Amino acid sequence: MRIESDLKLGFKDVMIRPKRSTLNSRAAVSLEREFKFMHTGKVWKGIPVIAANMDTVGTFEMASALAPHQLITAIHKHYDLQQWEDFMVNDGKRIADHIAISTGTGKQDAGKLHTLLGKFPQITFICIDVANGYSEHFVSFVKETRAQFPDKVIIAGNVVTGEMVEELLLAGADIIKVGIGPGSVCTTRVKTGVGYPQLSAIIECADAAHGLGGQIISDGGCKIPGDIAKAFGGGADFVMLGGMLAGHSESGGETLERDGHKYKLFYGMSSETAMTKHTGGIAEYRASEGKTVEIPYKGDVADTIKDILGSLRSTCTYVGAQRLKELTKRTTFIRVTEQHNEAFE
Repeated sequence: MRIESDLKLGFKDVMIRPKRSTLNSRAAVSLEREFKFMHTGKVWKGIPVIAANMDTVGTFEMASALAPHQLITAIHKHYDLQQWEDFMVNDGKRIADHIAISTGTGKQDAGKLHTLLGKFPQITFICIDVANGYSEHFVSFVKETRAQFPDKVIIAGNVVTGEMVEELLLAGADIIKVGIGPGSVCTTRVKTGVGYPQLSAIIECADAAHGLGGQIISDGGCKIPGDIAKAFGGGADFVMLGGMLAGHSESGGETLERDGHKYKLFYGMSSETAMTKHTGGIAEYRASEGKTVEIPYKGDVADTIKDILGSLRSTCTYVGAQRLKELTKRTTFIRVTEQHNEAFE
């Protein structure tokens, strides 16, 4: 047993200090980024915000709504081949640069991934997603996927430490998903005691990734637009959103009505709801590490995206960053006391 006494911070523990700026308007800010990926040399342009690969968020409908805004959707792994074919015949081919195929690491997952990429080679991104990215099996799967798909951009996670970011990048991943336990419907920290404050995880993992020429995604913990700005300010290249994109017309999840108001279900992919839906229940050897909540219906996601991107542009004007790429260089975080945390509730 050992104890690390270094200070670790979450989004609530800081605010961004304003700086002198020559920008006269939010309209002067560009949120578009251009990335060249380390293993393929491919170049991608767009706004680096990603809809999470949860079946209540990463839907085909969400992808069709977000792509015109240049955002990416990580499509959840529970669509069958026919559903993929129907989607690709319509919107899919047109927006292939802004979708990712999600996969687990089992034999069936690998077989399905081969089938999908064989049919739809125009899709660039593969998202290899597990709750615990620290296993040897996961690293091996990343290596095998790189060998089989040398021209694809591989996203892999989740981890929260620099040394594992480096290992996964060297194993063949291009982008590492960072975050264990910060999500609004994730109970991993409660059930297991395992986790890492998200802002510190971003700062440390970004440093490790950028040293090798890779990128990271901040996955989880963003409850308000200001959290997204803090994630980018801390060095994240991409930010993945779950709860902030749940509850919309384009989101998955059952729609409920109560007392004249509409709600949509939102749940973690390790929740009892998700496991019952997709695997017939919770296996005897594991516990649920997610919860199910009802979110007031939010309407079309386009209005939420407008608010998120407008808020991010505003952050950039406060610190004088004309491009999103400059935000981390212009960011100074101020630690706040517990009583000041009330401002973020």
